Amino acid sequence: MLCGTAEFVCIPSKVRHIPVLLDEALAALSPKPGKRFLDCTFGGGGHSGALLGNDATVEVVAMDCDPDAMERASPLVGSFGDRFCFHDLNFQRLDEVSAEGEFDGILFDLGISSFQLSEASKGFSFRLNAPLDMRLNPRAGHSAAEFLENASEESLVRAVREYGEERRWHRVVNAIIEARGSGRLQNTVSAAEVVEKAIGRPHGRKPRIHPATKTFQGVRIAINGELEAIAVALPKAFRALKVGGVLTVIAFHSLEDRIVKRFMRRMSGRPEHRLDSRPQQDRIAYAALGSTKAVMPTGEEVDRNPRSRSARLRYLTKLSQPDL
Repeated sequence: MLCGTAEFVCIPSKVRHIPVLLDEALAALSPKPGKRFLDCTFGGGGHSGALLGNDATVEVVAMDCDPDAMERASPLVGSFGDRFCFHDLNFQRLDEVSAEGEFDGILFDLGISSFQLSEASKGFSFRLNAPLDMRLNPRAGHSAAEFLENASEESLVRAVREYGEERRWHRVVNAIIEARGSGRLQNTVSAAEVVEKAIGRPHGRKPRIHPATKTFQGVRIAINGELEAIAVALPKAFRALKVGGVLTVIAFHSLEDRIVKRFMRRMSGRPEHRLDSRPQQDRIAYAALGSTKAVMPTGEEVDRNPRSRSARLRYLTKLSQPDL
């Protein structure tokens, strides 16, 4: 499914984007001559650009639901022409831009990009005061402020305790409910202060992360449906792989990585987890794992790019097509 070029307007960014686990991803995907790849999370284009630059016959189809990603794709369109095309779509919809057995490699780099964190108007960072938004696609869904003001207590608990993995979730949820209607949940800095006051700072030492970090992370995952999106997209990605093709996923959050790990173990005919009681005859190997353990960033990469610290890369090679 070759797509033509599109018209883009390039707006230079002052943010330096460093793709995480780039060498490891390229090693897994092996961009040899004539291969075709799908980059499901274009972001700043670092992985797409590296794939395209590896050989003059490599093709890349990229997608991202961030409206600004289209502008960042402009240089690749100019440099690589018909070998690159971009789709303004969430990766849940990858089946709309792919056919069964189309790609030699598919890449997911989950989470949010440096661009989204650094742009105040997107409302991801409590270090930059702005309306509390946090939507990966601000054209759809409800903002984080709307979620905090209106979500049920059950939904708040799920976001803070399960997705954010915040131990003091009860204090945080109560503080959020008490702050409703006061205006303090409308902006990043004031919302972070609500959470920080509920949790408190440790005495005598500086915390490794801001007290609101886990809560903000959980709320972001909740309003964007990030975990559900991964669970929907992985079977579609596997279907779009050629036999012999490689699916590579970089995850930053333990819950993301758990979904990826279990999917890959299931596709390789292994138990998904310790309590997997499926009989052996029901475990069919449709894929081969690239490694039984996740690939981690080197110490040198973490020093160069601290954001890579929590990254985990997993990959598999497709052996056959199941009925998914």
